[in-house]
Amino acid sequence: MPLASPSATPSGAPRFGANYTPGQGWFHHWLDFDLDAVRADLDAVAALGLDHVRVFPIWPYFQPNRTLIRPRAVEQLVQLADAAAERGLDVNVDGLQGHLSSFDFLPAWTQTWHRRNLFTDPDVVAGQAAYLRTLAAALADRPNFIGMTIGNEINQFSAGPHPDPDRITEEQAETWLRTVLAACEEGAPGKLHLHAEYDAAWYQPDQPFTPGQAARLGAVTAVHSWVFNGTAQRHGRTGTATRAHAAYLIELSKAWALDPHRPVWLQEVGAPAPLIPAEHAAAFTEETIEAALDCQDVWGVTWWCSHDVSRALADFPELEYSLGLLTNDGRVKPAGAAVARIAKEWRGRTYAPAPRTTAVVVDDAMERRVECAPGGAVFEAFARLTQDGVRPAAVLASRVADAEHLAARGITEVVTPEEVR
Repeated sequence: MPLASPSATPSGAPRFGANYTPGQGWFHHWLDFDLDAVRADLDAVAALGLDHVRVFPIWPYFQPNRTLIRPRAVEQLVQLADAAAERGLDVNVDGLQGHLSSFDFLPAWTQTWHRRNLFTDPDVVAGQAAYLRTLAAALADRPNFIGMTIGNEINQFSAGPHPDPDRITEEQAETWLRTVLAACEEGAPGKLHLHAEYDAAWYQPDQPFTPGQAARLGAVTAVHSWVFNGTAQRHGRTGTATRAHAAYLIELSKAWALDPHRPVWLQEVGAPAPLIPAEHAAAFTEETIEAALDCQDVWGVTWWCSHDVSRALADFPELEYSLGLLTNDGRVKPAGAAVARIAKEWRGRTYAPAPRTTAVVVDDAMERRVECAPGGAVFEAFARLTQDGVRPAAVLASRVADAEHLAARGITEVVTPEEVR
């Protein structure tokens, strides 16, 4: 049976799930939807002992015209959610992908002859809101529906290195986020609705989507941890910074949160080859999750991804073919076995990590975000302290003198990156 309260962690423990990548046809399976194939995939996910999946109704497949949200596609999404419920799996629904595994997924009514800004054009935003509201409403009465994620790292469309970005300001990004989050709430009141950016929001100075937005808007903070961002290249497979990258992002997000105990969802994390070779994927998986769960207030860990991409599909970057916990025909891989062991070990276990008493100071200025990126002063100070066994947190420079905030987080010592060096 599905969990009674999808928004809560089971028995006080963090939740464990997978980003559902269908074994047959990848996300193009929506074009030839086969419920029996979906059921087989979900059987394999449930057999790992996971409790939820994040699913991806591909935006242009579901809303090919601004005023056409295909009823049959919405029905199929509900069928998928019901199939998950039958297997004890809760469901988070990703609305506006934008981008997945090197491919952009935008409807034709936003492109070329109909080119309009994704974040500021009134008609586009109204269409997005209608779509998100429709999906949320279709699932609102399902007990296993966790809530909506606005999109998959859609912030990449707002700045470089995207080849054709829709430039916006920080204020416009926040207005857009508030609008689309409100649409989800209108469709499914009281569910766990959130937004998710890739790490440029934390690291890239000219990103209009900001750490403050990530850590303050929506029901939880989502972080996506990928060590191919320069971390593994700089520190190697076994480097402390590589193994603790997810934990670092969790703690960095907590520096920006207004609520000292705001939940953080490690919503995407994976073991990318060749930086993490296949023979080391299980060890990396275990080390990454162990480090993440040494942070407080973790809502859950959702691994990328459930199934490998089939080699029958062309033009994916090489690493995308091997990220699954399962092969595309459902066989458990070493990383999948590792996640299954961890999920079993945590079932019924008390989740109460000790406070992190030493915090690295993070500059509030958006143009200083590069200091938080791999190679930056904050990033390297955090890694050095972790290597020395310190269990660091992070705190904004503007809050160093806020005794109430520090006490709420259990911080008793504050150090600058320069002091760590």
